Amino acid sequence: MKLLRLIPDDTRFGFMRFRRVSFPLSAVLSVVAVLSFFTISMNFGIDFTGGTLIEMQAKNGKADIGTVREAALDLALGDVEVQGFGEQGGVSIRFGLQPGGERGQQLAMEKVKSVFESSYEFRRIEVVGPRVSGELVQSGTIGVVLSIFAVLVYLWFRFEWHFAVGAVIATMHDLVLTIGFFAISQIEFNMTSIAAILTIVGYSLNDTVVVFDRIRELLRKYKKMPAAEVLDLAINSTLSRTIMTAMTTILALLSLVIFGGPVIQSFSYAMLFGVLVGTYSSIFIAAPVLIYLGVRSAGEIEAADAETAPAPAK
Repeated sequence: MKLLRLIPDDTRFGFMRFRRVSFPLSAVLSVVAVLSFFTISMNFGIDFTGGTLIEMQAKNGKADIGTVREAALDLALGDVEVQGFGEQGGVSIRFGLQPGGERGQQLAMEKVKSVFESSYEFRRIEVVGPRVSGELVQSGTIGVVLSIFAVLVYLWFRFEWHFAVGAVIATMHDLVLTIGFFAISQIEFNMTSIAAILTIVGYSLNDTVVVFDRIRELLRKYKKMPAAEVLDLAINSTLSRTIMTAMTTILALLSLVIFGGPVIQSFSYAMLFGVLVGTYSSIFIAAPVLIYLGVRSAGEIEAADAETAPAPAK
């Protein structure tokens, strides 16, 4: 019985020749992403902006979260979060700051009361601040930087410094483009978006390390082959795995995009974009950048040493 192979074993597609296109393209997209972040800004959700929290208890002991969410969205209060909590029948509604200051916020609370007071008992109503404080954002940023640094050190010891720098460049490329995606699309940026970004970092690094591991193996095996050809061979040999991993993940994410609804919209869209970008960067950014960082085969190193060696004395 033959195993299913999406990519034939003898595939020899030249990926490295596209580096003269992929590098300028990624540079332009990264600049656009950074400019979009500073000019358009992000569509921050309630987690970052604060708002009003209302906790209710169903009088009959059963709460229909879907019906409550639809009714709350019909009130046109902007971003609304509806969740079940605690005992059966507990519902929390959280909506952002309203135009008109304190008076606008009071009118919004009265709207909610008028819609749900017949079926729900109001347990708590209070104005809450941003769930993500400046101190937490700072701590999170430091944590991400330290994690990337730890990955760099790990790759440095496992491979060479070229691979560590290449992996970090590819990861930063994915992060910048994902942030630009949030700014341009104006999809709400909330706590689930941060979870998506951290997941994208892990996915991208895993895909990159798989390719790097094969590159290191082939550099030792084909000592006379030029580095560019070794990189092409390594990507082609892992291409089937890359496609299968990306496609299965994309299919799962598409189901979240189609059926997940607005609750996890920011997570599912960000993950779908991140998987596509992460797959692209592991092939067209992480591997080709090794050429510019000076990764060479044993044969190329010997040839370079022979050229720089002093001529024998006569």
